Amino acid sequence: MGQRLSAVVKSAAEEERGGPGVALAFRPAFLPLRGRGRPLSPRLELLLDMPPVGRASQLHYAWNPNDRSLNLFIKDEDKLTFHRHPVAQSTDCVRGKVGFTRGLHAWTIRWPVRQRGTHAVIGVATSLAPLHAVGYTALVGSDAESWGWDLGRGKLYHDRKSQTGAAPSYPQTEEEEDDEGVFSVPEEVLVVLDMDEGTLGFCADGRFLGVAFRGLKGKKLYPIVSAVWGHCEVTMTYVNGLDRKC
Repeated sequence: MGQRLSAVVKSAAEEERGGPGVALAFRPAFLPLRGRGRPLSPRLELLLDMPPVGRASQLHYAWNPNDRSLNLFIKDEDKLTFHRHPVAQSTDCVRGKVGFTRGLHAWTIRWPVRQRGTHAVIGVATSLAPLHAVGYTALVGSDAESWGWDLGRGKLYHDRKSQTGAAPSYPQTEEEEDDEGVFSVPEEVLVVLDMDEGTLGFCADGRFLGVAFRGLKGKKLYPIVSAVWGHCEVTMTYVNGLDRKC
């Protein structure tokens, strides 16, 4: 209890390298940057250096059982996780309980790779974004009320219905990297929403992937995902938040 996130991340890295390790109090949000990816802002570094919130706060920010598609449900034994029914030709969403208008906030989305299917999208949305669509589609980011990252295709979506042309790729490949193709998104992703700056970004695979969306100031945004895979289970865990003064 009380162990700082940065310390736990460091310990995880030591174990990965075969060095001395410690018993982890909780699973780190992401591994150290190891000199890769975009630099973290000082505020994000400060947030991730704080102890994560307790169980009561995690439940306060969890999935909203009253703001979901009827084709999924929040698990009784784990209120941080939803389970989607195996409904064919349906795309289904759930929002978080709390919408954000200010401050810097971070939460993890844990989504097993084999449970993602053809359209697995994570991001944020207003209260007006639809929660269900017929067929299989990237529902988050389909209209002007949501912003999403398609984990399988590595694409960013916002108001796609009114746009033409290819969606932007994310993350953008850095010149020093030799990897080709779509970034392979691991099971757990850290979502970083800065309502003071009006930006949304993600951390995964030991690095900050950069700002995905801008221009979010003045809105009230909720965590959201859209899923199509039958029996998939997705967990959201709020990490912590910072006010503008920090």
